[in-house]
Amino acid sequence: MNIWIAIGVTALGCYAVKLAGLLVPAGVLERPLVRHLAALLPVALLAALTAQQTFSDGQSLVLDARAAGLAAAAVALVLRAPFLLVVGSAVVVTAGVRALGG
Repeated sequence: MNIWIAIGVTALGCYAVKLAGLLVPAGVLERPLVRHLAALLPVALLAALTAQQTFSDGQSLVLDARAAGLAAAAVALVLRAPFLLVVGSAVVVTAGVRALGG
């Protein structure tokens, strides 16, 4: 497929999604279920992106230093550490595991 066709189809698709969002009646958006789902959607997308970036390498699943860093961040979150400490612990653990050859 020509790259310009793919770009055009993607642009039209983005416009259609934006238009569909604008055409939804306001009453639908005010329903409690819709508001609840809209609040949870960014969290689910971020979790999926984190999992994809941590456990995949192209077309294959991997378990490497990134998983150890994610585990360290999860422990820091459970202990209610400040955000910078969560990120810092993930970085230090990931770098340490990579330095040790993991």
